[in-house]
Amino acid sequence: MDWIAIASGLGVGIIVGITGVGGGSLMTPLLLTVFKLSPAVAIGTDLWFAALTKMSGSVAHARHGHVNWAITRRLLAGSIPASLATVALMHFSGVTKGWASALTFSLGIALLLTAVVVAFKKSWQALGLRLERWIPDSRKPALTVISGVILGVLVSLSSIGAGAIGATLILLIYPRMQARDIVGTDIAHAVPLTLVAGIGHATLGNVNWALLVPLLIGSLPGIWLGAQLTRRLPDGVVRSLLCASLLMAGWKVIH
Repeated sequence: MDWIAIASGLGVGIIVGITGVGGGSLMTPLLLTVFKLSPAVAIGTDLWFAALTKMSGSVAHARHGHVNWAITRRLLAGSIPASLATVALMHFSGVTKGWASALTFSLGIALLLTAVVVAFKKSWQALGLRLERWIPDSRKPALTVISGVILGVLVSLSSIGAGAIGATLILLIYPRMQARDIVGTDIAHAVPLTLVAGIGHATLGNVNWALLVPLLIGSLPGIWLGAQLTRRLPDGVVRSLLCASLLMAGWKVIH
């Protein structure tokens, strides 16, 4: 058993439990730097890690009625076809040096975007309320599908975006939704999207199954422990630490 992998899964699980985001944003850089996986294999392995770790959370939110299924279906209507098209393009073009560079660059950009999203978390709702006058209810379904397309491409290329960026897009379009419903809807959308993208990467041979198992063994108790720690740690401290780690990881990946 790889104790380093278990410890890595535990650490990422704790952060996810505390903040609700950061799983893919932190796991993929770990897979690249600590475990020396190629960008494609790191992304594919993280997609399966995200899908399996968020599955129980999705069920829990659904049982508590915290999932807006209409919004979830619209997001999936855009993200699933976009994910399939992205993976199909990778299949037909082959995993070349050009694809490796594109995957690495998209990963770095996704990390930096996630850092910005987390840093200005409280400002997105205010922006959404300002945009509300320009976004009538009749346009929201189409914008939701378009958001799904963006997330489908981003997640398939980088394994990042289904969490923090997905929640931010929902908040911008539906600024009056309760926070727990945004989180529940975001997780309910993330599970099938990461699973579909993960299956696509698996068909390309981009999943390290032997490493995935110990990562999951560490992450599941880590998420529970992180949820307990949320009561003791100030949100500002947690967010600052997460932003710093995301910025450093994104900058390192791009350079």
